[in-house]
Amino acid sequence: MEILENVETLDLGVYIKNYKTWVISDLHLGYEESLNKRGVLIPRTQFNEIYSRIEKVLKSNEIEVIVITGDLKHEFGAIHSTEWDNIISIINLFLKYAKKLVLIKGNHDVTLPFITKKKNIDLLPYYKFGYFICLHGDEIIDEIKNSKLIIMGHEHPAIGLKEKAKYEVFKCFLVGKFRNNTLIVLPSFNNLTIGTDVLRQKLLSPFLQDNLRNFSAFIVEDNKVLDFGKLKNLTNDIN
Repeated sequence: MEILENVETLDLGVYIKNYKTWVISDLHLGYEESLNKRGVLIPRTQFNEIYSRIEKVLKSNEIEVIVITGDLKHEFGAIHSTEWDNIISIINLFLKYAKKLVLIKGNHDVTLPFITKKKNIDLLPYYKFGYFICLHGDEIIDEIKNSKLIIMGHEHPAIGLKEKAKYEVFKCFLVGKFRNNTLIVLPSFNNLTIGTDVLRQKLLSPFLQDNLRNFSAFIVEDNKVLDFGKLKNLTNDIN
């Protein structure tokens, strides 16, 4: 679905057609292992699912540049062998199909440089191309002043929908304004990390503290993206 001119959704990321660039966020590789260590018994199948989805997108589309807007990995501390191997495998997959891979540092990527140095890849605070700027979204940076369109992750936006006693949360893309910039907020690429119900829960990103009512929501359901219109038309409980 095209959510802005020349910007369309592609899996849980956005594809900038005239730049042949695919932007995704918050893969949180190693999340299953982290849950297992905390006593949550969940099978470790998510990496294979993420790998398969990425490979399908890269095989089926003309993508020259891949941008990850932070939180490629999940654990803040030590890098375990499985996490290390998974991250290297994903990086190799990206580099197999694209001419350029851009990694932006997220708040979970504290130890990621130990891996990226092995692949001679710099971990950037932001990435600009054309009138776009990609960043993680956990802090506001001065460099947004000279860009018209911001693409960020971090928040893992989702929307909870209620029907009688049933309550279900769906990942979503958000499109709105931050100061004079158009802002796109990406959902987490990891299906296990559903995210923040933007209609009911406190938001983390400083980019989303004002004017949220006027953001448009594009809900993801069964690999389809549905335009749900303005958030203000879905609830009165937001700023």
